[in-house]
Amino acid sequence: MNLSAKIEWEQGLAFRAALDGHEFIIDGVTEAGGRDLGPRPKGLTLVSLAGCTGMDIISILGKMRVKVDRFRIETEAVTAEEHPRKFLEIKVTYVFEGVGITPEPLRKAIALSEEKYCGVRATLMPTVQIRHEIVLNGENIPG
Repeated sequence: MNLSAKIEWEQGLAFRAALDGHEFIIDGVTEAGGRDLGPRPKGLTLVSLAGCTGMDIISILGKMRVKVDRFRIETEAVTAEEHPRKFLEIKVTYVFEGVGITPEPLRKAIALSEEKYCGVRATLMPTVQIRHEIVLNGENIPG
């Protein structure tokens, strides 16, 4: 499977990105000369990680017949102080809400995504420490 994306310079630090038939603007912060017309590329990496693992988990839980009422993923990254300011550590917080959900299927779905299915995580893992937390109905669940 091949993936492709393209960007075309618009102005300043803004580029029009094309991916999967969708177009959007990426831009820099004003302090760096951008106009803040869109998200920064590094942040999109966090969105990609969250989206990849989130789609895995919802699919796996569906096959397990676990009904989730609400689900979100929060990501936080620590970056190096010096250029190239790469990711050093990422914390992924999986937040689930629903009646009658037990922690075990959540742990299993997360483990399958992290260890087998999520290609974005697998790409980042050789160089970035990634850890996670699980929150179920407002309570932290041991991983």
